[in-house]
Amino acid sequence: MERHTIAPRPGWQQTVEAQGLIYPLTRYPDDSLRPYWDESAYYSFTLPEVEALEDVVEELHAMCLAAAAHIVDRDRFADLGIEDPRLAGLIAESWRRRDELPSLYGRFDLHYDGSGPAKMLEYNADTPTSLVEAASPQWFWMEERFPGADQWNSLHERLVAAWKRQAPLLPPGAPVHFAHSAGDELGEDLMTVAYLEETAQQAGLETVALSVEDIGWDRLSGRFVDQRLRFIRACFKLYPWEWLATDEFGPHVLDTLDNGGGTGSTLWIEPAWKMLLSNKALLAILWELYPGHPNLLPAYLDGPRELAHTRGYAAKPLLGREGAGVTLHAPGTDPVLRGPDDPCCYQELAPLPDFDGNRVVLGAWIVENEAAGLGIRESAGPVTDEYARFLPHVIR
Repeated sequence: MERHTIAPRPGWQQTVEAQGLIYPLTRYPDDSLRPYWDESAYYSFTLPEVEALEDVVEELHAMCLAAAAHIVDRDRFADLGIEDPRLAGLIAESWRRRDELPSLYGRFDLHYDGSGPAKMLEYNADTPTSLVEAASPQWFWMEERFPGADQWNSLHERLVAAWKRQAPLLPPGAPVHFAHSAGDELGEDLMTVAYLEETAQQAGLETVALSVEDIGWDRLSGRFVDQRLRFIRACFKLYPWEWLATDEFGPHVLDTLDNGGGTGSTLWIEPAWKMLLSNKALLAILWELYPGHPNLLPAYLDGPRELAHTRGYAAKPLLGREGAGVTLHAPGTDPVLRGPDDPCCYQELAPLPDFDGNRVVLGAWIVENEAAGLGIRESAGPVTDEYARFLPHVIR
């Protein structure tokens, strides 16, 4: 794994915008605009490196599925902050009937610098973003800058194939609705959903786009409807399950949930069991089930334990995106425990690899159960946040 500097292409911003990345710039607190898509540098990997990382991702995914089974079998929902017994029961049912429910993709965030085993930082299996830039613009960048080179990137073809395989699980004769939040100011959620809708269309599915806020409730029929009052029978939502299940219409979501076999009126994608994999408590349960695993970091739910005095620790809220609420604690400092109103996971501190002052995290994608691609984000600080940059890569 190496970092290389390179001159950006003339007109790069217009190029990537035309390829679906309509948010190539990030506005900083000083009101300046700086590149989010950053092609002033790129990373290169050897093929054996990529093949090893693919194996790691698929092994971690299998371990996460085993941890989900453990949570359900041992009724450990409280460890995830899921206190509502009805919601826990629906998640458990969703897990047991997972073969009947469409489930598409997820993204592992990995600590890796090319010199040791990759370490799992977290797993977003419910609402992962940075998909558009990983699947499309970086592939076209490689074809233009390095003709004949290769890239860890089979995202597009795998997503289309996944929709084709899972089409029989969808309600017959009904379109798949694709929903994002209208509060998405940057357009990232909008374009992620639009891209996934495109892959579904290429798989031969009928689709309808709308915002989450435009989903209506028909009191007479007891069903969700779109702006044209069509029943929403299947809906891909880029909207976290913990919001969907607890906001104003949460009771209706639970009342009408299709958990497989057409038992309800609305089938949501991703399914409810993905809540088990997008909760940071998963990190502690994995360490409990696989202590000492070379691709895991020690993690606990009841406090940092020995981490406070050895390697230090990161306190991560059980739910959250883009580093929100994460605090880092150096070794030798007094442990800072969060209260029951702010549950978190305490994970061993693993400072992000530093390449010329740039802190790097690998976003490794999985589609269904197979490793499918890589996206790289860099940040100036120790936590990958909303100001991180996306850099392309090649296999040399």
